Amino acid sequence: MPASTIKLHVSQTYRVPPAVVYDAWLNPEIARRFLFATDDGHVIRADIDPRVGGRFFIVDRRPTGDAFHQGVFLELKRPRRMVFSFSVEEHDHNCDRVEIDIEPLGGGSRLTLTHEMCAEWAAHEEKTRRGWAHVVEGLGRELEQQQLKPTG
Repeated sequence: MPASTIKLHVSQTYRVPPAVVYDAWLNPEIARRFLFATDDGHVIRADIDPRVGGRFFIVDRRPTGDAFHQGVFLELKRPRRMVFSFSVEEHDHNCDRVEIDIEPLGGGSRLTLTHEMCAEWAAHEEKTRRGWAHVVEGLGRELEQQQLKPTG
C-alpha cells in the first residue's frame, strides 16, 4: 500500500448466504434503499451496471443538496468479492478503492469492506467509516425485510 493512502475497515454479519448479500449490493432496486442512503435523504437515482468495467452512479437527495457517489467495478467474483473505484463528484480524486469480501459464516455470511483512500482525506476517515457502517447496517435491515416478505 502506498504511503499516500490509508485503509479503513468495516464488517457486518448477516443471516443470509454470501450470494444473497452479493446480489443485493448489485441490484439497483434493493441498493437504492441502503447504498449511500441517509436517514434524512432519499435516493433519487441508482444506476448499477454489474460487470467489470461497468459503472455505478447513486444520487441521494439530502436537505443540504444532492450527494453523488460513483465508481467503476474493477473485479466481480460472485458471490465472494467485488472491488470498485469510488469517488464523489465534488471530490473526484480517483484515488479511492473499495474492496468487499463476503465469507460464509455458518448459515449466514460476514461482509468486510476495505476502503483505501488518499491520505489527504485523513481528516474524513472517521466520517467515512461511519458512512460505510451505515451502509452495511442498512443492507442488513434490507436483507431482514426481504426474508420477512411472504412468498407467492
